[in-house]
Amino acid sequence: MARLLLFGGKGGVGKTTTSAATALWLAECGLKVLLVSSDPAHSTSDSLGVHLSSEPTLVDGTRSLYGVEMNPEGRLGDILPKLDTVIQGMNSPQLSGLSMFMDPRAREELTSMKSEIQSDELLFPGLDEALAFDELLRHMENPYWDVVIFDTAPTGHTLRFLSLPEIIDTWTDRLLRMLRISGGIRSMLFGRKQSDDLKEEIERFRSRVLHIRRILSNPNSSSFTLVTIPERMGINETSRAYSALKRYNLHVPSCLVNRMTPNIDHPFIQKRYKEEQKRINELTTILPEVQVATIEVFETEINGLEALREFGTILYGPPLEFEQTIGPHSFGDKLQHSIHRGVVSTINDVEETVSLHIPDTEKQSFQLRCETGQLYVSIHGREQKILTQYPARKSTIKASFEGDTLKIMIPRGDDADIEEDV
Repeated sequence: MARLLLFGGKGGVGKTTTSAATALWLAECGLKVLLVSSDPAHSTSDSLGVHLSSEPTLVDGTRSLYGVEMNPEGRLGDILPKLDTVIQGMNSPQLSGLSMFMDPRAREELTSMKSEIQSDELLFPGLDEALAFDELLRHMENPYWDVVIFDTAPTGHTLRFLSLPEIIDTWTDRLLRMLRISGGIRSMLFGRKQSDDLKEEIERFRSRVLHIRRILSNPNSSSFTLVTIPERMGINETSRAYSALKRYNLHVPSCLVNRMTPNIDHPFIQKRYKEEQKRINELTTILPEVQVATIEVFETEINGLEALREFGTILYGPPLEFEQTIGPHSFGDKLQHSIHRGVVSTINDVEETVSLHIPDTEKQSFQLRCETGQLYVSIHGREQKILTQYPARKSTIKASFEGDTLKIMIPRGDDADIEEDV
């Protein structure tokens, strides 16, 4: 699983610039990086000078930086397609015709159930964030990526998502209750299998949301960097955001104060410089456990790869060459981070060893599968193909966890001896 670095703060403080510069810097270190944005303003595309879409797109002029701009306004059926089918079925003419053969009590129950299961009533505040973070998890579970960097919308959106598990628990409990109450009618209309599939899908969705929050609160999986500016409103917003993030146990090691006035001998500049230093002192007092870093305002707008490279070099120094190991690998000057590679493969005379970084994964939600020599890993119901040099067969591979690292040993054998092995 990719390491997740989140950047957030008040709108307009430079979090998109900071996240894009960090992503570009890591890609130039040779890591496979995905920069994700959920901001409907499409500022990430503007910052990189490229057009991004809802699917990962290689950024021209980079070694291995991909970008994606998610559309959080997807329909409920994008996450729960079977539920969408049932909603449509509940309002079908066939069902209305069937109701005339029911006794009054059954008709009353069916009418009540139909009124509860309207699509717009199943939406709740924060579902957009749930869709965005569920999509984020899908990218994190792709072993191709070493680092996923999330340029969040303003901090309030992130905080709203963090409160979602309780909301979603209520929401899914309501749906599951309706499924139990309406079991006989629903099975008659849609079949027992579809009824059971729907229940399983709702429970998987709730499981994924809970899993995301576990990832966000684990410092070995993710970290949140606050970005602000040296003004009263920015400092106040940062203080509130930090307190809220800590309530949800998010790891917040760093805060970047952007657009600092340089120390130049000019009366106007000096007055502003001294005021900003007071704000920095306030911030370090408010955030005693956070590394507070500063970066001066650029002479020109930070837009395009060259300006982002310069910004990244100020933050982290020259690009590094990370070891070909899972990690952790620490880096940074002004801002300090720790990352893991997503997958590392090594080969000796006997076997190929594939190491996967999979933190916060419950063993019952994890599965391995082999088919015609190809290895697949499934986490929380989403399957990923793992590329190997040698064919993988279920009867011969071995797997074990070492901390958060899954090691899969594949014996070196005759490539022609591949069987259908599921």
